[in-house]
This record gives sequence, structure tokens and C-alpha cells, in this order.
Amino acid sequence: MPELPEVELISRSLNTLLRGRQIVSAKLLRQRLAPHTAPPVFARRLRDRQVNVVTRRGKHILFDLNGGLTLIVHLRMSGRFSILPDERENPKFTHAVFNLADGGRLVFDDQRHFGFMRLVDTQALAETNELKKLAPEPFSDEFSIDHFRTVLRGSGRRIKEVLLDQTKVTGVGNIYASEALYVAAVYPGIRANKLTGPKAARLHESIRVVLREAIDFGAKLPVDPENLEGNYFSSGAEPTWTVYDRENQPCRACATPIARLKQAGRSTYYCRKCQRR
Repeated sequence: MPELPEVELISRSLNTLLRGRQIVSAKLLRQRLAPHTAPPVFARRLRDRQVNVVTRRGKHILFDLNGGLTLIVHLRMSGRFSILPDERENPKFTHAVFNLADGGRLVFDDQRHFGFMRLVDTQALAETNELKKLAPEPFSDEFSIDHFRTVLRGSGRRIKEVLLDQTKVTGVGNIYASEALYVAAVYPGIRANKLTGPKAARLHESIRVVLREAIDFGAKLPVDPENLEGNYFSSGAEPTWTVYDRENQPCRACATPIARLKQAGRSTYYCRKCQRR
């Protein structure tokens, strides 16, 4: 599932490619993609809307449209956007199509059918169920060390599980949680409320560092409008992970084999020496 860096890069690309362009018509091909809106209503509300800006909140992509309407999109496991010329056929699992006034169309396809869209009034955006419980953005002033320590003190769950909770830390998923814990030298199984002050400070900083490094890496990659999701970390162009998906490979710092454990049904990768209990 895309995490904050991937969603940030995709939203930036969409903003560059779509800002100021007009949607002349839209078609919802799979009702469950936008469960709160019937296909005829979806088409009517999006007709002749101009894209003001495309941004991100957590792992959600936000299309701000003229007339006070916002389209919220979550890619989930396999959702993908592409901007196709008129002569190209739609992908096999196309679930929504947005035809553009100046030619071409924005297409959303999703092989696993987990993607989500919702149309909301922009003035009520912050109060939607999808956004209102999200924690502060990791790069924002609200995500301060004091805020982070308060979050940790209030939870007896294991630290890796807390990092994955979007109401505690926004945008971090399985990959970057493992990476941040390694950079901070924190054992992934420790209880959040048992983390010492210095380790909490290191982890707070490492979350920002690993997310920023991933964004900076992806920002250097070329953008293919016909395969936006594929631009980032899915075609062999990936950052050099320190621990993620490196089970039994040597730690880059101490050469100890990287270990893997299961937490909440997900794999966690860590170094037994660098991240001692």
C-alpha cells in the first residue's frame, strides 16, 4: 500500500498535470469505489468542474475543484491513476474515468478493488470521517516532539503498531515504520509508553528523515503520465532500504543478519544488535 512519500509524489504529479484543466464529464464504472454517491450523481457533480489544485492529507489524495467541491481518493492496495490520450484503451480494471476539456482523460484503475473515492463539500472537508481523526502531518509544526511524547505516553501498544496507527502518526506504513525504528535504534517490540525520552526524540526525528529522504529520491524520477503510480518505487527504482525486506542480509552498520518478526499480521524487519531490547 502506498505510504506518505508515494502519495505525496503522486499528488504532486497530478497537480502538475491537471491544475487548471477542466473535467467535461466523469463516469463511475464501479459503484463501490464511491459508495456514498450513485453513478449518475457522481457524473452530474463532476461535470464541467475545473481542477484548482491537487494536494494530500495523510495517505489521501485531494482534488480541490471549483464550486466548493473536493474529491477524496485513497489508493489502498492497488489503485492507480493515469492520464491517457484519446487513442489509448482504458486499463482492464478501470473503475472511474474523467474526460478532460483539452483532450485525453484521467483514468483510475484498481485490480484489487480496494480503492476509495468520496465527493464532499470543501468547507466540510476537515470534518469528514476519512480526515477528521488523522494525526498531524509529520512535517508540520503540530507534529512536535512534545506532541509525539504525549502520544507515546498514552499507549501501551508496541511502538511499531503505534507508528502504523494513522490517528497517532499520519502517513507512516509498514516500510517506513521499520526504517524509522532502525534509524532511531529502537526495538520494534517495545511498548510505546516505555520508550525513554532520548529514544523518543530520536524516533521523532527519524520519522521525518526517512520520509523526507524517500520523497527526495522519488522527486528525481521522471514522470510518466500514463503510469503515475509506477513512477515511484515499483519498477526497480527504489531507495536503498536499510532493513525493510532484507531478512538474513547483513546489517549495513554491524553486519548482523537482519531479522523479521510478525506484528499485527505485518512483517517487521530489524537488527538484533543495533536495535537491542
